Amino acid sequence: MATPDVIVIGAGVVGLSAAIAAQGRGLTVTVVDREGPAAGASAGNAGAFAFTDILPLASPGILRKAPKWLLDPLGPLSVPPAYALSIAPWMFRFWRACSPARVAQSTAAQTALMDLSKAELEPFLHETGTFAMLRKEGNLQVYEGEAELKASLPGWQAREEHGIDFRHLDAAGMAEIQPGLAPRFTHGTFTPGWYSIADPKLYTLALAEAFRARGGTIEQAEVVSLAPRGEAIALGTHDGRTREAGRIVLAAGAFSHRIALSLGERIPLETERGYNTTLPPDAFDLRTQVTFGGHGFVVSRLSSGIRVGGAVELGGLKLPPNFRRSEAMLAKARAFLPGLKPEGGVQWMGFRPSLPDSLPAIGRARATPRVVHAFGHGHLGLTQAAGTARLVADLLTGRAPAIDIAAFSPQRF
Repeated sequence: MATPDVIVIGAGVVGLSAAIAAQGRGLTVTVVDREGPAAGASAGNAGAFAFTDILPLASPGILRKAPKWLLDPLGPLSVPPAYALSIAPWMFRFWRACSPARVAQSTAAQTALMDLSKAELEPFLHETGTFAMLRKEGNLQVYEGEAELKASLPGWQAREEHGIDFRHLDAAGMAEIQPGLAPRFTHGTFTPGWYSIADPKLYTLALAEAFRARGGTIEQAEVVSLAPRGEAIALGTHDGRTREAGRIVLAAGAFSHRIALSLGERIPLETERGYNTTLPPDAFDLRTQVTFGGHGFVVSRLSSGIRVGGAVELGGLKLPPNFRRSEAMLAKARAFLPGLKPEGGVQWMGFRPSLPDSLPAIGRARATPRVVHAFGHGHLGLTQAAGTARLVADLLTGRAPAIDIAAFSPQRF
């Protein structure tokens, strides 16, 4: 078998998007994944292209909410006691990233990547034959009382400064966009520029087919090490085989830092374990994605059903799932959307790879320029996949990146 120009490690939405972008630059590409396409977070996310979501999770607002949230083991943010010691260094970096100066820098970087990703998205969808899966139905953020709305206003001001369109609504205005909300939600903010995909798993599988149709190969193997070998990089896999390519893209999601460690890089990647329940399509007449920000979850309409999910559980890769979190969100959704039919749901848990400052790692490895990192997108992998793919293709072909990527340096920690 001929040695490809590029091996992409990871067959999620970021890895496959990067692989297709590399093919578009005339490179031969193989994708290697431990489970195959769409097996991880790309399958179970909320399906949103959240281009308006420019504010980092690491922020003073989260620091104010975190103590109350952490007291609730089923709340929007939790750390299982068994993992508390392991995650302490990451939490310290997260705390440092919450300073106003760092938040301003992260917001500017996130905005640039969002703008690039939005600009790249529709051409990418057309190129891959997936444009029909795009929806433009907006997002409704709801609040329990005027005080909660007022607490959100600094965030909306930051979005307004970056040209993001939104409008604040009263209960009557919300009902026009999304009937059926519980009366406890008295105010809301609608962002019309919020896009979604019909189904994130089907979209990622469609990208896999588009990649294969262009001559790409997808192999199932667990990569455990990378090592420079002359003019190539050698990949060691769990089955004892070795593969080589001239360049590598590391886009293995929550497992990326383990592979990067073989190159001597210690990247503080952690796992936001996300939970959801997908109900049948007729479970509720959902017309836009609804975000219950004070409770840390969203309700999304997909072609496969109504998905209720979100929250952050910082619990690593090894602890068993705690599906009581899915049940708690579904119980809240029943109270918040009184007409919701909760029967027939399918539960899911997945790993969202997150760095302490809420920005991904996009850039070359310290050990060798032949390895390009592209991971750590947290909740925003689907959103930022097309923009990340453009940047990866630029790096692979020696072009100046489309935006300044200094803030995304894998070595910034």
